[in-house]
Amino acid sequence: MRVAEWLLDNPRLGDSPSVKHLAGRLLKQPAREGVVAAQSRLGQLMCRECGNARDRRIGHDLLRQAARAGDDSARRALGEIED
Repeated sequence: MRVAEWLLDNPRLGDSPSVKHLAGRLLKQPAREGVVAAQSRLGQLMCRECGNARDRRIGHDLLRQAARAGDDSARRALGEIED
């Protein structure tokens, strides 16, 4: 989880598609286990970076779960997506 966040937040690495893919893979298991921060980050990543509707739908679901659990960044992301 920490490695994925570091990769995504690193200004030199975070824009690379391969780094985003790796970070998504690292966030997947914690998100499945209910880690709210992982759900939020993975949901945002999937909504912004994935080209297909299925992945965007999964991203929305993850953001909704994180927002219900009280994650403010997930709430903001949902507001931006749904506007």
